[in-house]
Amino acid sequence: MTRIKRGYIARRRRTKLRLFASSFQGAHSRLMRERTMTQQRIRALVSARRDKKKRKRDFRRLWITRINAVIHETEVFYSYNRFIHNLYKKQLLLNRKILAQIALLNRSCLYTISNEIKK
Repeated sequence: MTRIKRGYIARRRRTKLRLFASSFQGAHSRLMRERTMTQQRIRALVSARRDKKKRKRDFRRLWITRINAVIHETEVFYSYNRFIHNLYKKQLLLNRKILAQIALLNRSCLYTISNEIKK
């Protein structure tokens, strides 16, 4: 029988893996074994997902800290949680990211928001 040449599918899969692993550090970017590349790829994707969730948590903590600092500094409200509670009661749909930007860049706008809530 004549020899059958392999198709391109496995080569294409390995090429994609190799391109993904080429940015890794040390021997992990140079080892060309498919098992090593696959393990490093799985580990990288797990770390990426974990750190993405952690980054979201950290930014939310930062925004809350900034809002709380401005509230206590200017005595707009007594506490952060009352401020947020009254925002929801008045149905002012401002998320914490926007409130933190307002607190940093435009405090007079935060005063008007707080006065609107107090009414």
